[in-house]
Amino acid sequence: MRNIVFEFKEGLLIAFRALRANKIRSALTMLGIFIGITVVVLMSTAIKGIDNSFQKGISALGSDVLYISKWQWFSNDDWWTMRNRKNIDMAEFEKFKNLAKLPLAIAPTTNSRRTVKYKDRRVESVFLNGSTSEYVKTTNFTFEHGRFYSDIESNSSRHVAIIGSEIAKSLFPRGDAMDKTIKIGGVNFKIIGVLSEQGSVILGPFNPDNQVFIPIGTIFKNFESRHGRTITINVRAINPGMVAETKDEAEGIMRKVRGLRHNEVNDFSINQQEALMDQYNSVVGVIQIAGLFITGLSLFVGAIGIMNIMFVSVRERTREIGIRKAIGAKRRTILIQFLLESSTICLIGGTIGLLAAVILSMVVNQFIPTSVQVDVVIIALVVSLMTGVLAGIAPAYMAAKLDPVEALRYE
Repeated sequence: MRNIVFEFKEGLLIAFRALRANKIRSALTMLGIFIGITVVVLMSTAIKGIDNSFQKGISALGSDVLYISKWQWFSNDDWWTMRNRKNIDMAEFEKFKNLAKLPLAIAPTTNSRRTVKYKDRRVESVFLNGSTSEYVKTTNFTFEHGRFYSDIESNSSRHVAIIGSEIAKSLFPRGDAMDKTIKIGGVNFKIIGVLSEQGSVILGPFNPDNQVFIPIGTIFKNFESRHGRTITINVRAINPGMVAETKDEAEGIMRKVRGLRHNEVNDFSINQQEALMDQYNSVVGVIQIAGLFITGLSLFVGAIGIMNIMFVSVRERTREIGIRKAIGAKRRTILIQFLLESSTICLIGGTIGLLAAVILSMVVNQFIPTSVQVDVVIIALVVSLMTGVLAGIAPAYMAAKLDPVEALRYE
């Protein structure tokens, strides 16, 4: 055991001396490993950060919510067929609400896009969400300041607004948004609530952080869409275990409300967040495969480069190997020496790549969320080490097999 420890220590010292003696060659050899580790770590931190943000956004919207609409999310069905469906209106919503027994909360929603201004600051094309006071019960929103609008404010179509955290930062960088009057499409609204950070960049316009919430009557009165007063009905189940039963009930009620016969297909869709999750997972899966391919290619090229350099190193040091064997060095000692040298090259390259990825992830975090995980760091270092071992096996074996007499004759 002591001999192995001594050989290991001696091998490391020789490896570092060899690296110092050939600095430029060693740096170029590390480049492939550096690129591979940087790519895989940066990709992993970005995907994990986006995933955390996405899950947070989905959680804010409520994972047990159904969305009854004329449109089906991410569907391959004929677009014209869905376009020609009859819009869902407020009269149908009222009938649905009166008949439904299972949901925890039911709320109509309609949307529009308008410019939001406060003095000389403005945010273009903001997603306006119009609903009733019941809407907040279909979400998991938390408030930084204030509250959601009340039944009275909703029923009387008051000009009150709740703004998302990103809108608040853009219009009120000092954080003094409460009770201020903003202009939405030229109409004055009083801010009665500011949401804390809720959503995800992946949700795009559906991110609550970039939305303004106003009563549905107010949005119909001031910002009616060219498509008419079409709505989506948000239905929240009592708990996640009741989603299937609530969906079955919702489908039956909507068919009754719309007067569909038993042999007629639905002229509406009931959407769930699983569709959004499936779409998200498929996109992330493609990105991961592409990232792993690039990483594997970089590591493969790096490993080939290291192997070639190690063969050159063995040739250059053939006489040294012969002398060491002549004075009693075992094959195992020579093998360990060259394996340690190739592993050290890879480990240093991987460590530098890891540090570069962490620094780059901090920069990328200004644009999209990133998250550095301990397991990614460990995997990066292990992959670097294993690449070095695999790349060094053939040259190390060749060095260990050299005949000491022939090695001493080598010029």
